[in-house]
Amino acid sequence: MSHDNLHTDPSLDSKKRLTALALGAIGVVYGDIGTSPLYTLQTVLGERGITPDPVNVLGGLSLIFWALIIVVSIKYVLFIMRADNKGEGGIMALMALAQRSVRDIPRLRWVIAVLAIFGAALFYGDGVITPAISVLSAVEGLEIAAPGLEHWVVPITIVVILGLFWLQKHGTDKIGVVFGPVCVVWFLSIAALGVNGIVHHPQVLWALSPTYGVEFFLHNHARGFFALGAVVLAVTGTEALYADMGHFGRRPIRLAWAFFVLPALLLNYFGQGALVLENPKAAANPFYLLVPQPLLYPMIVLACAATVIASQAVISGAFSMTREAMQLGYVPRMRIVHTSREMSGQIFVPWINRMLLVLIVGAVIGFRSSANLAAAYGIAVTGTMVITTMLALIVARYQWKWNLLQVVGLGLLFLTVDVAFFSANLIKVEHGGWFPLAMGLGVFIMMTTWRRGRELVVREIKQGGLALAPFIENIVQHPPLRVPGTAVFLTGNVQAVPHALLHNLKHNKVLHQRNVMLTVAILETPLAEEYERIEITPMHGEFYGLELRFGFAEDPNIPQALTRCARANLPFDMMDTTFFLSRETIVATDRPGMALWRDKLFVFMARNALPATAFFHIPGNRLIELGAQVEI
Repeated sequence: MSHDNLHTDPSLDSKKRLTALALGAIGVVYGDIGTSPLYTLQTVLGERGITPDPVNVLGGLSLIFWALIIVVSIKYVLFIMRADNKGEGGIMALMALAQRSVRDIPRLRWVIAVLAIFGAALFYGDGVITPAISVLSAVEGLEIAAPGLEHWVVPITIVVILGLFWLQKHGTDKIGVVFGPVCVVWFLSIAALGVNGIVHHPQVLWALSPTYGVEFFLHNHARGFFALGAVVLAVTGTEALYADMGHFGRRPIRLAWAFFVLPALLLNYFGQGALVLENPKAAANPFYLLVPQPLLYPMIVLACAATVIASQAVISGAFSMTREAMQLGYVPRMRIVHTSREMSGQIFVPWINRMLLVLIVGAVIGFRSSANLAAAYGIAVTGTMVITTMLALIVARYQWKWNLLQVVGLGLLFLTVDVAFFSANLIKVEHGGWFPLAMGLGVFIMMTTWRRGRELVVREIKQGGLALAPFIENIVQHPPLRVPGTAVFLTGNVQAVPHALLHNLKHNKVLHQRNVMLTVAILETPLAEEYERIEITPMHGEFYGLELRFGFAEDPNIPQALTRCARANLPFDMMDTTFFLSRETIVATDRPGMALWRDKLFVFMARNALPATAFFHIPGNRLIELGAQVEI
């Protein structure tokens, strides 16, 4: 028997893994963009003054086709997904990557941070509108199947959304296993419906030519430009596609798009177009009118399942982005639940889950139909697209060292499309577009307030602290009573004596045999390399400086990290180690720094943040907390 037969072929295992990940990606990542045929062409042809005549049908289809090719295939799948920060995607990971590539240009770093925070804030706005419009549009199929059930659309939508958010705690991998096969059936079904439509009217394939898109603009003038605000619905979910890259990896997502998702979408859009060419009245709801009457109810059920899955892409993306923003210091600490042992990127953030649920239900009740939500949709997602393009171009220029001509050429192509979509959506502000913008602005204010507030707190602590080096010299010369064991003092300033150490010495009149000043640093990479995780600085009198470094996509578990210090000759026995922490009580004042209302907002967020002890997994029975008041 040959040696090869004794073991399973490793390439076979990797193919199975790749197939499983691609299937999961179809379920979680592509649900959003996969359900856009439910409402996109209907909205394009329903725009004011866009009649469903052959010029507009072929022109609208041409614009949808080229939007999918330029925005999704070329920009996101080929270009933006190259800008992965050690496997992690999303605008916060991109911000860290862009800032790292321009370390020597402080002003550009600041511009990148402001752009990224605003882009992330808009993404949360998108995260509210997308599930609402997706589920509503699916349930609205009832209006065609049984017009008498029209008043049940909103209640059924709310029940479906409640079920979706209840599922979140089970984790993306388990959801992907369930959702993947459902989404495969969905894509096969819409592709089959599309083929059926194209066979009856094959001249619809002329729309593949960009000349029909140009003719659409010439035929409709300004109305044609504003119709781009509806065309953008075809590329919804692309930002979530990038944000979810850490869940499944780049290759499975690319393969699923090129060989399965894109062909199915194109077949369905062209099938809908063929139906409207044959019967212009079908423009009222071309998706459901393409479905044969006996299959209408099963299709509504399948569409509801698919739109629940569609919402998953944005929700998973919001969880990933929240963790990255938290680690990079832009949002308060929150509880994070890891839902997979294999993939560190698969997480559940209970607070974000609850907040999204409340806002989405509010949007469904407030807007009541997918047509009304389509009027609100687009501004947030196109704004985020513009910012993502700009940040990726900075990475291409400074990190990948592309020449200026390449960057400018690609930038002109992508930004022309992005800015055109964004401009066309600006008309929607008064018709509901204010809703995601207002949410985005609220999130932007909270993120910038938290970042600035933390800077002010650190500044105040540094100003009020004693210098560490002279303090240690004094301790060596005039030693207090030392007790056995190790004391670990968490501090943000390695040059100053921690408040907790001073309080302990002042009130208890003792010091531990070994005292460690511990700081935690979050890097601009998702995972810290092994060599950079620990830095130990020995000082006099059994004092040590210790810096633990974590990537922004890691779980900062301090006790676990301390076990690695034995390799660097600083072993820790957890039963003999006591953690000391200063808990700051922050007081808002009218000092220079931030407006008083922002000071009060920061104090409110700080009070409701997850305690550092829970965030860093410090055991409560090994912890002593000492209070300190800080005025900002």
